[in-house]
Amino acid sequence: MRDLLWWDDGQLVGFAGLYAFGSTTPEVTGMVHPLHRRHGIGARLLDEMTELCGARGDTGILLVTPRSSVGARQLATSRGGVLDHSEHALALQGTVADGPSDASVALRPAVSGDTEEVQRLVTAAFGHSFGPIDLESPAEPTMVAERDGAIIATLRVHHTQEGWGVYGFAVDPPLQGQGIGRDLLRRVCRDAHDAGVERVHLEVSVENDRALGLYTSLGFAHEATEDYYAIAL
Repeated sequence: MRDLLWWDDGQLVGFAGLYAFGSTTPEVTGMVHPLHRRHGIGARLLDEMTELCGARGDTGILLVTPRSSVGARQLATSRGGVLDHSEHALALQGTVADGPSDASVALRPAVSGDTEEVQRLVTAAFGHSFGPIDLESPAEPTMVAERDGAIIATLRVHHTQEGWGVYGFAVDPPLQGQGIGRDLLRRVCRDAHDAGVERVHLEVSVENDRALGLYTSLGFAHEATEDYYAIAL
């Protein structure tokens, strides 16, 4: 993760952030203070970020834009951005809805030897593998679920001051619909609550009604819808 900051008379008025959640294409998002908009700050930050990504060897970025922001959409299309996909941003405040836990499924931190299985699950669930990831990163640990010695699900937990984020959540397709995902997400949310974390957030494709129903049934609430624009470098 890397941020570009825009200061005006000692006040932070804008930023652009570069994020890589395992995808081969980095995501870029940002914000400009309302009183400083329409002065070209957002455009300049985006140009600087694309130059940075190009120097890193990236061939493109995904610009994350709130669907409610006309200006963000116009900025994306002005740089040749094409809508790639859209996601709902959801958050859980407080405790997760109660429910049973399957004792035959163990959730544990991943180790380097789990890489092949994690990539297999992600590819099966999302249609593509993640780029190189550090499974044992303290700030963003990858978890795997096992049953009878076989890895059947995986997810990553991103720790920030604002809360925990859940990403790369994949259950082996033949085992979906059996309550495994619900059980694992409930465990993560309970762990967050026990650790004093008040907010857990995640994202789900706008086309994935099944997952959306799962998350909302556990207490997650819709916060925003975000459009991802692919910009070639």
